[in-house]
Amino acid sequence: MGTLRDLQFALQLKIEELRQRDTLIDELELELDTKDELIRRLQEELDRYRTTVSLPGPSAVSAAASAQIEDKLRAKRQTVISEPFSPDPVTLAMVSHKSCDKSQESWRLIKAAFLKNDLLKKLNEEEARGIAACMYRTTINQGCFVFQEGTIGDRAYVLEEGRLDVTKDGQKMLRVEPEDMFGELALLYDCTNTYSVSAQTDSKLWVIDRKSYQTVLMQCGLSRRAHSVELLRSLSFLQSLPEDVIMKMSDHMKEAKYTDGNYIIRQGDTGDTFYIISKGQVTVTEKQPGHEEQVVLSELCERQWFGEKALCGDDIRTMNVIAIGEVTCLIIDRETFNDITDGLVTGSCHKVQRSHATKVKPNEDPALLASSTLSDFQIIHTLEVGEFGHIDLVQLKSNIKHIFAMRVLKKKLILKHSEREHIRREGRILIEAYNPFIVRLHKVFGDVEHLYFLTEACSGGDLSDLLKDKGNLDECTTRFYTACVVEALAFLHYQGVIYRDVKPENVVLDEHGYAKLIGSRCMKRVEVGKRTWTFCGTVGYMAPEIILNKGHSISADLWSLGVFVFELLSGRLPFDDADQMKILTTTIHGIDQIKFPEIISKDACALINKLCRSNPLERLGSRKNGVMDIQKHEWFEGFSWDGLCKKTLTPPVIPKVQHPLESSACAFYSESSVKQCMNWDDF
Repeated sequence: MGTLRDLQFALQLKIEELRQRDTLIDELELELDTKDELIRRLQEELDRYRTTVSLPGPSAVSAAASAQIEDKLRAKRQTVISEPFSPDPVTLAMVSHKSCDKSQESWRLIKAAFLKNDLLKKLNEEEARGIAACMYRTTINQGCFVFQEGTIGDRAYVLEEGRLDVTKDGQKMLRVEPEDMFGELALLYDCTNTYSVSAQTDSKLWVIDRKSYQTVLMQCGLSRRAHSVELLRSLSFLQSLPEDVIMKMSDHMKEAKYTDGNYIIRQGDTGDTFYIISKGQVTVTEKQPGHEEQVVLSELCERQWFGEKALCGDDIRTMNVIAIGEVTCLIIDRETFNDITDGLVTGSCHKVQRSHATKVKPNEDPALLASSTLSDFQIIHTLEVGEFGHIDLVQLKSNIKHIFAMRVLKKKLILKHSEREHIRREGRILIEAYNPFIVRLHKVFGDVEHLYFLTEACSGGDLSDLLKDKGNLDECTTRFYTACVVEALAFLHYQGVIYRDVKPENVVLDEHGYAKLIGSRCMKRVEVGKRTWTFCGTVGYMAPEIILNKGHSISADLWSLGVFVFELLSGRLPFDDADQMKILTTTIHGIDQIKFPEIISKDACALINKLCRSNPLERLGSRKNGVMDIQKHEWFEGFSWDGLCKKTLTPPVIPKVQHPLESSACAFYSESSVKQCMNWDDF
């Protein structure tokens, strides 16, 4: 007969098992809804082909079209977006005071587990201690599962005591020993567990949940930034600078640590670095002519600074600065300082961006669209089935020469995936995005069940299709499509929008062969000097700062652009593996660890390496000249950017577009309860 505690524990395990089953049921229901939508659309497609007498062999054509749609859906690399995450004061306060009691041995074990883990070993001391403080203990009885294959995870675990087995499809893969960490991918987003973990003996584990993990990292990042901004603001000679300049400067300040007796500055040396004391104390000395002993001039402590003359061009140091005990300084060099202050104070950065953002003035919507309703369009055929619905090729009944694409999104699926805010944000940005290198969103309609995005139709397919056909693209072709994406990103960045999902699948060709970025749920407007923290993008294309939850801005797009160039030229990703966790960890290790194939030229390698710097502030295009630095790179030598913007260049591929016949359009949208939905608060 078991004790009351044993019965309570058994009940707890049963509740956890039921919770996991409920989660699995929810996921299966969602998958069923998606497949039902796919079947419905494919059936409609089949019916249309059967009723189109001008097309021979309707059954065979329909089957081929259906197979093509399914292949495209299956082959597409999925965009990953974690739930929207913001630093609300309540959550930050809760995590700040959340600390589970741990022995010194437990602290040591958790720290050792972090150091062995590729994702967490790059944490600094403050971050590691904050995450460890939030970890709580749980016990798993022999024969029970920590989690099972196919379930959705949101926690990572460190084994303290016991023995666990990892199995996949019923086959044992490996054994988890004390001091091992597992499940860390769940700290980033709602991933499906691809394996099961079960206890072979009674086991004790330390657990960290995703929300606590993300909150700690955000809190540490915000705290560090606030501290450096406060220090910069306290300096008298910087107080006239605007807030965005100070914030930009704080991002570029590097941390340097010194031990007792270290010379931070040595008299007579040349230097170009300015120092602010973040922690500790230094002594300032000078060796005067004719004297052997150094004369102590002063002692400086936290919030004081030295070396400011180096920012004005004085290279020769006139005194010594020596650390007293442990000292931490924030430092910035002259070139970086001048780059920031010259660019943002004079506004030259904005002028550079404006020159590319306004080359093509926005065109007003055609008069025929101004008063159109959903019932004014007829469906030609389905182009693609996606995660939340499908895309139809449509034409106006009143003028069949005007072809558009209609994205039909199921609200139920959007809400189940917690994508409401991302879809609203995408719509708001696209409806104002008048740029020849971004697919135009003309109008949005809505009813009880669906959202309808009316966009321009780009009938040339996307670059992933082109890559699939050719294997890889030559330099001239890659340069042309990359230039199109650069122009699109320059426009978005000037508008304060970060794209976060550059990849061949999101670049489509219009009927003339010019490339355009399509809309993405990852698009977000970020204020100057601010960062965003959502884990967002496509694995293999994500920048390290997104993976490490350091906070990111428009520089993340520059990393993705470098990966984009690599894939177009080589036909593969630089960071690739069947295991998503391995892709993320190789990304963290950086581009310097990747061997480039010989097919990529020296200049292209140089461009990719400069775009894919691990430090976002060092990436080509992140300094005051912005996109101009990319356009002036050797790889683009001789390329006519003016010709691209005026569309006088001949594209490398001219799509063979077959214009649909009037007879092929025979389906219509339901007119019940449909309205134009321009007020995003309605959804």
